[in-house]
Amino acid sequence: MTEFQISPDGTKIAFERSGAGPALIVVGGALNSRRSADMLVPLLAPHFTVYAYDRRGRGESTDTASYSPDREVEDLKALIDAAGGSAYAYGHSSGAILVLEAAGAGASISKLAVYEPPYLAGNAPGEPWQIFRDRVQAALDTGDRGGAVEMFIRHTGSDFDEGMKTMPWWPGILSVAHTLPHDLALTGDGSVPAERLSNIRGTALGIYGGASPSWARAAINAVAEAVPRMQQEKLDGQGHAVGPEALAPVLINFFK
Repeated sequence: MTEFQISPDGTKIAFERSGAGPALIVVGGALNSRRSADMLVPLLAPHFTVYAYDRRGRGESTDTASYSPDREVEDLKALIDAAGGSAYAYGHSSGAILVLEAAGAGASISKLAVYEPPYLAGNAPGEPWQIFRDRVQAALDTGDRGGAVEMFIRHTGSDFDEGMKTMPWWPGILSVAHTLPHDLALTGDGSVPAERLSNIRGTALGIYGGASPSWARAAINAVAEAVPRMQQEKLDGQGHAVGPEALAPVLINFFK
């Protein structure tokens, strides 16, 4: 059942809760909605009350005219309030950055796990990060959502197959493509905000895939240097689109 929590700026955040146990909030990355966690949630629900939500501007959540990463931190804090005032949190990709930023800003996250926050990922040869961000925005401004998505996927070091456009999930990706600038704003200039992350006090785990591009391990190493006592774990054979069956046991073991 869809529920709504109101963020401080009036934005309605749509979420679903499943299972029983300590609250665990799942935060998706770029081009994700709460539906993106549909295969992961049933694996976690026997152990936790799992909250999956639509980040602002996606799915059933509303948005405001101007975007700020601070507003997304407020959204996550509001969802923690809906979960009882304290929660565990797992974030994937830009969702991992959001979890880290929220924890660094004092959100009541007692344990957090992050998978491949895309710091250090904006180093495409010959193209500065800001130029890439401007190209994505320009594509969206002309209504070319597919072009913006393709550009984004290629820039992360992943292969783009034209056959993706025929897949049943492609329209869902296009429906949230307008929020790509949100994810790029969260990533900033691609550097790790070490000073802010040093404020994190909860227990933390950084995860990366053994088959992921080299930036993924570098990002987790850099985050672990900033976050006090962060543990690290490598998932052999996994890439940036980590399989739920490989991820869930690691999360259960960590959060339990």
